[in-house]
Amino acid sequence: MATVAQWVEGARPRTLPNAIAPVVAGSGAAASADLFRPLPAVLALVVAIGMIIGVNFANDYSDGIRGTDDERVGPMRLVGSRTASPEAVRTAAFVSLGIGALAGIVLLAVSGAWWLLLVGAVCLAGAWFYTGGSSPYGYRGLGEIAVFLFFGPIAVLGTEYTQSGRASGLGIGASVGVGLLSCAVLVANNLRDVPSDTVAGKRTLAVMLGERDTRVLYAALVVIPLGMSLVLSLRAPWALLGLVALVVLVPALRRVLGGARGPALIPVLRDTGLALLVWGVGTAIGLAVVAA
Repeated sequence: MATVAQWVEGARPRTLPNAIAPVVAGSGAAASADLFRPLPAVLALVVAIGMIIGVNFANDYSDGIRGTDDERVGPMRLVGSRTASPEAVRTAAFVSLGIGALAGIVLLAVSGAWWLLLVGAVCLAGAWFYTGGSSPYGYRGLGEIAVFLFFGPIAVLGTEYTQSGRASGLGIGASVGVGLLSCAVLVANNLRDVPSDTVAGKRTLAVMLGERDTRVLYAALVVIPLGMSLVLSLRAPWALLGLVALVVLVPALRRVLGGARGPALIPVLRDTGLALLVWGVGTAIGLAVVAA
């Protein structure tokens, strides 16, 4: 049986910036109009964390039963390593997604934005069918598009809307930056796994593009949000705080553009996730200052 530490590792806590950054950025956008509300913000955070842990366990389960994770370079997977049974991991996925869904229903009740219930249902389906089902979209090069939408516009603007009742231009700008950096985390992960995914028949975007073009894509995904900081600064000068993310992005870019492979790319995932969090927090602070 898996230990508590192994279950924690299986939840992939290093992906938490992908859940936290959108909520922080969306709250900053709401604060820019002096409409920040703590309770919806906390509920949105519970939704995001429940969803990302749920999708991590769902991916562990689905990839594990397909044999995709039999030979891994990255962190341990519970099913692939035979540390936990597929049924136990599937249950963990359902419980995590259920917690996120329950928090989402409470959030909609508090905010009155019941029309977002349909969006929530789409998010749940997206979480499961990324690698689950008979034809997972993550195996057809569509993972990056889904990550951009779910962790960018949907999460950021959803957070802002449930607090302020609107989606602002500043929120849209922040959602683009967060979405692209979230994509960069996935691209770094898939770049590392190109050899094993190719053998397993998992056609991620990185497998389709090849390593060289995937490295160029990664560079674009982390550079464009820095440009977005400049755009946002035209309305909110302190949004330039997002540029602090450069401190952790530069080492990651050097590794990726320098041709790092396999285990040498693991620090890139860590640094890109940290950069996402730094950019989200910096941008949120910058937007909130507008209302001060």
